[in-house]
This record gives sequence, C-alpha cells and structure tokens, in this order.
Amino acid sequence: MGAAGPSGPVMDRDEVDRALARLGAEHEAIETSLLALQDHAGRRLLEGAELTGTTKERWQAAEASISLLWAYFDAYADALRSAREIRSRRRWSNRDDLAELTELLRGESVTVAGSASATAAAPTMAGTGKLSERFTLAELVDRMNELYAQSLDMVVAADAVWSALPARIDLLAAELQRTRQLAHSVGVRPGEHPSGDDLERITRTLTSLREQVVSDPLAFWLPAHGSSAPGGGRPDTTRYDREARALEEVRREIDAVLTVRQDAEARLVKLRDVLSRADRTLAEARSARGEVLAKIAASEVPAVSGPPTQLQEQLATAAEYRRHAQWHRLSPLLESLEEKAEYELLRARESLSAVTAPLAVRAELRGRLDAYKAKVARHGLAEDPLLVERYDAARRMLWSAPCDLRVAEQAVLRYQHAAAELLVPRVPGHGGPQDRRGPGA
Repeated sequence: MGAAGPSGPVMDRDEVDRALARLGAEHEAIETSLLALQDHAGRRLLEGAELTGTTKERWQAAEASISLLWAYFDAYADALRSAREIRSRRRWSNRDDLAELTELLRGESVTVAGSASATAAAPTMAGTGKLSERFTLAELVDRMNELYAQSLDMVVAADAVWSALPARIDLLAAELQRTRQLAHSVGVRPGEHPSGDDLERITRTLTSLREQVVSDPLAFWLPAHGSSAPGGGRPDTTRYDREARALEEVRREIDAVLTVRQDAEARLVKLRDVLSRADRTLAEARSARGEVLAKIAASEVPAVSGPPTQLQEQLATAAEYRRHAQWHRLSPLLESLEEKAEYELLRARESLSAVTAPLAVRAELRGRLDAYKAKVARHGLAEDPLLVERYDAARRMLWSAPCDLRVAEQAVLRYQHAAAELLVPRVPGHGGPQDRRGPGA
C-alpha cells in the first residue's frame, strides 16, 4: 500500500478492483430501485391527482426528492464511469493512476448541482440551501438510500389508502343506494322517518369521505410505530367503519318495517281479538257487579271501567296506515298497541276477579256448609235438633238475597263447631260430648 493522501492510504490494484465491483453492483441495484419507483402505480396516480392537505405538501417534497435522486444517481454514474476509464488505461495501473482512483473512490470527488426549488423541498446532507454539494461515493449512496426510503414510504402509503378505501366506499355506497330504494318502497323517507334522515346523512358523509380520500390519502394513513420499512402502517378506516355500522342499523330497521308489511294483517286480527276479549271480560265484570250488588249485602264492590276507546281509535289508525302502505308508521304503532292490548286484557280479568270475589266467598261458604252436612249424615247425626237448627239458619242466610257474608260466615262457623263437638267421642268417666251414633254405625 502506498503513502497516505487526503483520502487516506493509496489503494492498490486489488482494492480498486474490489471497490469498482462493489460500486458497480450498487449502481445496478440503485438503478433498478429508481426505475421501479418511477413505474410505481402510486407515483403515477400522485402525478395525475389533484391533491390537497398533507398529501399535497408531502408529494411536493417527494417530487423534489425524486428529482434530486436522479441527479445524485447521474453524478454517481459519472464518477463510476470515470473511475472505470482510469482503471482501463493500463492492465497494471501505475502509482499516479492508483492515487487518482483513490481520490475518486474515497474522497469528496462527486459534485452534485441542483435547482433551488429541489434543494429547498429536499434538504441536503448539510441542511443548507446550497445549489451544489460535494460527496464521497459512500456518502452519496447513503443520501440516495435516505431519499429513496422517504419517497417510497410516501408513495406506498398513498397507494395503500387508494387501493383500500375508495373501492370499499364505492361498495358501501352501492349498498346504500339499494337500501335507499328499499326504504323508499316502504315509506322510509327523509323528514318522515328517522332512518330516512340517517340515510341522507350517511350519503353526504360517504360522498365527502371519498373526495377527501382521493385528494388527501395520507390524511387516512396510520404509520406503524417502531417500523422503519417504507410503507409501514395501515389505512385508517375509522370513519368508514362508523358509517358502515350506521347503515347496518338502518338496514335492520327497514327489515323490521318489511316484516310489519308481511304480517301486518295477522297482527291486526290478533289485536282485534285481544281487545274484543278485553271488552267481553269487562262486560262480564259489569254484569257480575250488578249481580253482586243485588245478592251480596254490606260488601265493597269495585267499579268497572268502560271499554278502552283510545285503543280502538289507535287500532283504526293502524288499519288506515296499512291501507295506505305507511309501513314505517305502522311498525311502531303495532308494537305499542300489542303491549297495551295485553295489559288491557289483564286489567279486565283482574277487574272481573275483584268484582266476583264476594260471589266466590259465598260459594265457598255454601260448599263448606254442605260438606259438613254430608259428614254428620254419614255419622248418623243428620237429625240432631241443634245441627238442624243451625244448618237451617246458615242456609237461609247463604241462599237469600241480599246475603250478608259476615253474618253468614258466622252462622257456618257455629254449625261447624256444633258438628265438631258431636263428632268427638266421649271418654269413659269424663263429661263432654259423646258419639250419638247407634250400634254398628
């Protein structure tokens, strides 16, 4: 190895040949990458698009970087060509050739001239706005790698967003259009139904979202944290996903309206039947109340309300909605009517039970009295004067009108007590009631 110069020790022929081989391989790799970037679909789209916002700013910088990249590459290629020419002068390069090659391959031998706009948009290694810079070949390769990674990252990110979101938005818009037509067919329209208003809002949002994605794709890019690879990240689909969920909710609402259209008549018939049963039950309660008031004395009998006229009016409105195919209005009305009708039938049944309670008490007392009479008859005590007297008194009270339930209950209890005393056998040697049955009873 020769004496040291400004670029270090002078390289020997083997070192020069190895350096030229390495630089030649780097030249081919860089050229391939630059051509691939030049032909990248994302870059072509960026060139022809009307950009806004973040994407516009970054593309201006990326364009300047790409222009500077080619300037760097041309300077690199010129330097490599010069080095090869010097090496090809002689089969065995002399000391002067090797010194010149060492300076060219290791020293700051490459001068790159660029426009003011390019260097302003893509800052140089020194961070200045100079119109020319000097590099070593190694520094130039590092600089090209840096600019290439930045440019490719921007192009790949924009292309990823354009490849993902507009197509998905278009598919969702097509589904939205089908849903709008279906909604219109069942009367779900803006200003008349909340779902109609939701469809209008989703339409406006998707239109605006698509315009923003096309003009400013980088506004919808989420870089991957900790990733240094170009294009590391994913498209931001938050707004799209929100509108997709909103459309799905609207679709479920419209499906509910469609279901109403299919079974509206059956539900209306069932509603009429439930309300009719409630009316009949109330009529029965009113009739029973008159009977109770006539037959039962000193008893609190609750009043019976009239038929639910409001529900009948709403039922007529529901039938009107069905005749005019206003399914979006019929759907919530039917749900409300079904709940109210079931409650009305339950209330009517409770009213009937409350009104007929005194008659049930009288029937229970009558049954108890006859049961005890049959029991004492089986024991041969049916003709006992005390039992006959108390039975007749209780029966007159229970089978006369109006019947005083409190007095009648006391009479039944007196008959029960008397029968119980007669049915208890006498213990020998003790006083008290004895069994009056005959032998063999």
